[in-house]
Amino acid sequence: MNINKNDLFFLKNSICLAIAGMLSVSTVYAQDEDSEADLDGLVLQDVMVTATKTKQNLQEIPVAVTAISGENLDLLRDGGSDIRFLSGRVPSLIVESDFGRVFPRFYIRGLGNTDFDLNASQPVSLIYDDIVMENPMLKGFPVFDMDRVETLRGPQGTLFGRNTPAGIVKFDSVKPSEVKEGYAKIGFGSFNQFSFEGALGGAISENWSARISYLHDQRGDWVKNKPGLVDPDLILVNGQPKGDGDLEGYTENAYRIQLAYEGDDFSALFKLHGRDMDGTARVFRANIIQKGSNNFVPGYDRRVVSHDGGNEQTVKSTGFSAKLEWSLGNGYNLTSITGYETVEAFSRGDVEGGYGAIFLEPGIPSGPGFIPFPAQTADGIPDHSQFTQELRLSKLSGNVFWQTGLFYFDESLDVESFNYVDLSDNYTGYATQTQDTTAYALFGQADFYLTDATTLTAGLRWSRDEKNYTAAVPLHPFGGPPVAPVSVNPSDSNWSGNLSIAHIIDDNTNVYARLARGFRAPSIQGRVLFGGQVTVAKSETITSIEAGIKQELWDNRMRLNTAVFYYVLSDQQLTAGSGTANVNQLVNADSTVGYGFESDLTAALTANTLVTFGISYNNTEIQDKNLTVSPCGSDCTVLDPPGAIAGTVSIDGNSLPRAPEWMANLIVKHTIPLEHGNVVLSTDWAYRSDINFFLYESKEFRGDALLEGGVRIAFETQKWSAGLYGRNITNEDKLIAAIDFNNLEGIVNDPRVWGVDFQYYFF
Repeated sequence: MNINKNDLFFLKNSICLAIAGMLSVSTVYAQDEDSEADLDGLVLQDVMVTATKTKQNLQEIPVAVTAISGENLDLLRDGGSDIRFLSGRVPSLIVESDFGRVFPRFYIRGLGNTDFDLNASQPVSLIYDDIVMENPMLKGFPVFDMDRVETLRGPQGTLFGRNTPAGIVKFDSVKPSEVKEGYAKIGFGSFNQFSFEGALGGAISENWSARISYLHDQRGDWVKNKPGLVDPDLILVNGQPKGDGDLEGYTENAYRIQLAYEGDDFSALFKLHGRDMDGTARVFRANIIQKGSNNFVPGYDRRVVSHDGGNEQTVKSTGFSAKLEWSLGNGYNLTSITGYETVEAFSRGDVEGGYGAIFLEPGIPSGPGFIPFPAQTADGIPDHSQFTQELRLSKLSGNVFWQTGLFYFDESLDVESFNYVDLSDNYTGYATQTQDTTAYALFGQADFYLTDATTLTAGLRWSRDEKNYTAAVPLHPFGGPPVAPVSVNPSDSNWSGNLSIAHIIDDNTNVYARLARGFRAPSIQGRVLFGGQVTVAKSETITSIEAGIKQELWDNRMRLNTAVFYYVLSDQQLTAGSGTANVNQLVNADSTVGYGFESDLTAALTANTLVTFGISYNNTEIQDKNLTVSPCGSDCTVLDPPGAIAGTVSIDGNSLPRAPEWMANLIVKHTIPLEHGNVVLSTDWAYRSDINFFLYESKEFRGDALLEGGVRIAFETQKWSAGLYGRNITNEDKLIAAIDFNNLEGIVNDPRVWGVDFQYYFF
């Protein structure tokens, strides 16, 4: 295994950070005369998760799982961070978006989907309070008043099964209870950021309890738009300068209302939630990459762009769920989970990331850099609904715990695409897509307790997926005739499952091995507005082998979990970007091979000091000698060999896009007890090695290694807390994504922010 300079940079910084954190907290701790006594009886609390749809100790599950508690979630999302704050916070997990605060794309062990279509499917499934969020616009629901987030790595094709070949990110909100509890939290930060978050819950009768949670978050624009840097007044539309104001601001509101019933043989949980976000779309930046490298061009400024196109983004979603559980006697338990979700969305942006165009009449400037032609487009979801139903029967019978059930999924989706030539709402191109998806499955899994120390788990799932899709272009953007509707109706059935064995070596050590298969149903893409074709990717399947060891060390003051894995993905669904053809299409690769390891460490170094550390290595390789794609819609430096088809390159042997080999995360939290409260010092860091943005490789479209960190200092009592925080404190300024269009266009990370917050506990 070769170690390049970026890996050395990562190792050096990780070691330095860990040593510095340990030395600093040890110095403080040494000043506490009672510290030695505090160590007696100090142990880590058990972590209970629901990765197998029943509550279990994290250390006993034969699956690679990492759980982030609500306390650490609050730390990591300081400053109004959206769901992307999870990226890199657990081994092998990446979260990114070309849309901004909506449409997050998840990658686990290198497997994800770079498709930006509003009907795109992903191999990482997101489960929110037991309900699958299939449409990408549903996946960005804000994280607040959360109990924990679990990341299940590897195929989860038995108990979950709906498009889960890579894994699952599972969100569990704080549930109602009989205990009165509540809080209110306000915060202020850089760029006029303001947030309010609160929750209130408790018993409302002998059997009923409720909880209400609310979030408001807003930030001002921090990117200055200066259209036409040479002379803005020369670029006119109807006598007015083009450009749609400054960018990156937003206002967001979200709520969750829960009602719970607890009886002797029956319990129920009802939930209503919603989101309303109004802001700007992701900022694309024309020609910020130097040709022949991935360095920024001279004069680049993260705080300034030059757009002459409109920019807006709105998302509204509402959902309802009901979880009903019956104890039927004789050890039988029946669970019903019903969910309904709907979302409306609209996102418009300046796709080429600049102003003007080179072909305009003399005297009218364009830029920054070479702009072959302008592009202003928008995509929206005017109508959407998703209904899910799961029924599950379980029983502990002797030395066997089994569960079996059925799952039903029905989604109806309309997508609209628009093309504009100016800032008015008069569009010159219009396309529609409709997609109706029906899926159903039968599943079963059993845990066989062979001995007190050995458990064998076996599961099987049959899935059926059917799609009805139609795309049309009623208004051609370039004056051509309308494109008649094109319909496709792919469907497929699949058997997936898992077989694992777990063995307790001693009271502190468990080992396991797991064989699993996963499945993702056929996907459809129809970027027909600009002449693209409707393409269908057939089903992909994965076979994964994993082995792990879970340990509790140092008198149960340290928890260390490590897994190694190897997988083969057959017929992987990939998105071939615009390139020279200026169209997106889906393709299948014969196979993709991946292997690596992951390790999680949690340690109570002292009675007042807690450290968590994670590291992962993922190696991925596309294996398909005949698969070629169109490279670079701009003048970039391609590194792949020419393909058999003229104008294409071969991607055989390339790693997967947005898939770093190395990742690491670190959190150090130290508490200083005082007479009337505690001072809590914490720092958190996330690292990833360099990444390739697209299926083909080029010198320009690569992201360098990225290390971002945060700090927080707070004073806490039983009734209130006040804190000062910083995010991206080293002010890293890096290229994190690119647009394969008509210039060397990139997307960058957010700048450093500072803020303060105050939280009050009602009871």
